[in-house]
Amino acid sequence: MPIYIYWGEDDFAIEKAVTALRDRILDPSWTTFNYTAFPPEQSDATIAGLNQAMTPPFGAGGRLVWLVNSTLCQHCPENVLSELTRTLPIIPEESFLLLTSRTKPDERLKSTKLLKKFAVEFREFPLIPPWKTELLLQSVQQAAQFVGVKLTPGAAQMLAEAVGNDTRLLYNELEKILLYADGNNKPQDTDTVAQLVRNTSQNSLQLAAAIKTGDTAKALAILADLINACEPSLRIVATLIGQFRTWLWVKIMMESGEKNPQAIAQAAEVSNPKRIYFLQQEVKYLSVEQLIACLPLLLELEVSLKQGATEILTLQTKVIELCQVCQGK
Repeated sequence: MPIYIYWGEDDFAIEKAVTALRDRILDPSWTTFNYTAFPPEQSDATIAGLNQAMTPPFGAGGRLVWLVNSTLCQHCPENVLSELTRTLPIIPEESFLLLTSRTKPDERLKSTKLLKKFAVEFREFPLIPPWKTELLLQSVQQAAQFVGVKLTPGAAQMLAEAVGNDTRLLYNELEKILLYADGNNKPQDTDTVAQLVRNTSQNSLQLAAAIKTGDTAKALAILADLINACEPSLRIVATLIGQFRTWLWVKIMMESGEKNPQAIAQAAEVSNPKRIYFLQQEVKYLSVEQLIACLPLLLELEVSLKQGATEILTLQTKVIELCQVCQGK
């Protein structure tokens, strides 16, 4: 029996993969009979799912059994493991078992090893880190091609900055642009994106840039826009931490005398060495000491938010402190 195991934090990408798998396996006329999803709230979901998978499909097409948010690859009781061991080798070939989870499988577990042995696809759907701008741009270009929208390079860059790593929002905005284009094959430009896409004015990377220059007023204004746009506070902090770490590594390599962009890119975990020149310009007027001093403040901010501190006040306070560090105060 073919087994598919999907996991990761990109819920929307997993949803799309599940839909594609369902459309490929099931005959539309027999979906009601051959498709079953077992929610995690169901106490006997795994056993019931295995029993359902043992039933050959009715009519045309195959059978798909989906264990939603399954914990089999994180924790598996002995009785369930025994049932897996007994059942997996004898399930009909026309039956397909799908497991999805937000948590990465623990490959040390016997259940994970067993499922992986029978799996035809063992796939992660991670969220792209917000500071990896090249990957975000690549994601926009791939999604635009999938949806059927043509974008100018500037429009693609603007859209990547606007939506970040929110895949669901990306596809929603592309569908909106596609509707606006109304069959026009001409690439849509930045004016179109600015008119149609929400939250194109500010993002967390722009907040990092404002902090870097020590512009407190601008940084607080961008922070207010992000909060008003319902940007999750921990996502903002994650972006800031990633950006300041990248800047720190670039600055350390510069001061060590390293001039090879490839070597600097490798140390800073930047996928595109061509971006190193621009990063070097960004940290030109900051010292290593200033960048190092920013990281504890960012980590304090992350811990405070996770411990339930007042979100807006805590963010504003730390942004002011970060700006003061970058000003040299």
